Amino acid sequence: MTTRHRVAVILFSLLMLALFSSSSYAIPAFSRQYGTSCSTCHVNFPKLNDFGKAFKDAGFKFPKDDDTFIKVPPVLLGAPAQKDIWPHTIWPGTIPGLPPIGLRYNTFFQVVSKNRNAFNAQLPGDPTAPFIPRTDFQSGLFSIFMAGNFGSDIAFWVDDDISVAGGPDGGLGDGYLKFVNIGRFLKLPTDALSLRVGQFELDLPFSPARSWNLSGWDIYDQTNFGTAADNVQNGFALSSAAQGVEFSGGHTYRGYHYSLAIVNQNTSGNTASPASISPVTSFFSDSNFKDLYGRFSYRFNLERNSASRNEIQAAGATGPRDHTYLNLGTLYFYGRSVQRASGVEPDGVTQTVITAREPFYRVGGDFSFNYRTFNLFGQYLVGRDHNLPIGFIRSNPVKFGGGFIEADYLALPWMMTIMRWDVVNSSADRINGIGADASNPPPSPFLSPFHSTRHRITPAVQFLVHANIKTSFEYQIRPKQIVYDPATGLPLTNPFRTNSAVAGLEFVY
Repeated sequence: MTTRHRVAVILFSLLMLALFSSSSYAIPAFSRQYGTSCSTCHVNFPKLNDFGKAFKDAGFKFPKDDDTFIKVPPVLLGAPAQKDIWPHTIWPGTIPGLPPIGLRYNTFFQVVSKNRNAFNAQLPGDPTAPFIPRTDFQSGLFSIFMAGNFGSDIAFWVDDDISVAGGPDGGLGDGYLKFVNIGRFLKLPTDALSLRVGQFELDLPFSPARSWNLSGWDIYDQTNFGTAADNVQNGFALSSAAQGVEFSGGHTYRGYHYSLAIVNQNTSGNTASPASISPVTSFFSDSNFKDLYGRFSYRFNLERNSASRNEIQAAGATGPRDHTYLNLGTLYFYGRSVQRASGVEPDGVTQTVITAREPFYRVGGDFSFNYRTFNLFGQYLVGRDHNLPIGFIRSNPVKFGGGFIEADYLALPWMMTIMRWDVVNSSADRINGIGADASNPPPSPFLSPFHSTRHRITPAVQFLVHANIKTSFEYQIRPKQIVYDPATGLPLTNPFRTNSAVAGLEFVY
């Protein structure tokens, strides 16, 4: 190897170490409490192995003999004997022996295609048109998070983004209490019923908030905004945090698992003036209506060894190893968006306000197959919003569909390779000029509810420098795209690509 090649390798290695990250949370506080590595619970943080799933299901405790394994005992909030004289005293609880606080920081570097700004052709001469630089260093998140158990199977979790993209705009992610196995008070089978209260991510099969990928799964962020001819402007996305209560049971690492959540509506929209009418239409959440979310899954453990088939497997000296399994699941979300139109009657004086509460739903199926260190999984979702234009004459609903398939392979205990395909099909997105696929142009802007609007193939690789430091790299390959005129459906741009290479560095403490 020549000196020139050595310098290139060193520079590339430094670039990889200095530029990688993912949107994730691991809890180093648990490592301190139990005196163990992050890899005990994580395949490649924050992706959980079977032991990590069992630890979470148990309320952030070891699923068996927790008192034996914990190295920093919890602080007692009252003598255990107080249980014998309850209700004439406060029921004793505990708090973690160490402050269960963790910190997370990540940073990114991105390189995008030369013609990345071609979409600005729809805004000729507009000085406010957004400009995307070809290379860019970006700060990610600086977050604080904590989790643990207060005793009596009461778990807690709080995470908050103190800074986002180097600025002060952050906010609460999850913040909840979970009462584990309350079904015991009703004589139900063990772990048949738990209760979570607060703000939390919906119980999706694959967590967008704690994804190990650099970029999110597109379908979970999909909103449903119709065209000027529609009365649908729904800003809800499944990745949005929810506030409410959730009932759940079973296990995510074996057998059945279910959840049912009752949450505040989260359907923020915008204000628009449809081309066919003069009144201004506004779209907002209905605080008097609660959305419903349900999920059911069943996992088939396929281990040949009957003795280990139902045991919880943890990481060993050579890294994590999960059961061979097949998990199948389904989800359903039902909500209602409020859409209000105001206008002036023909007399030019009288103002009229009419309100429509339009149901919408999201339904999907998912699978996950795991063989030792290889994991193949995917999700398919369909979204539908009812469409009640002015006058409340029912029209065609606004729909979308799509999903993803991903394969992860742990080539070494510290190196994961990833291949992923995302697709979103939405006629509303196409007509609104979002990611239209040039290989499938629409002959009419109102033809079919399903057109390919966004495809993405994403190979990636991730390295654990240490158990709590990770570097990542992914290359996002997109097909040629065209921006279409919302009014005519005719192309405004020539075909262009928006491929991008993203690198990042992340650590948790």
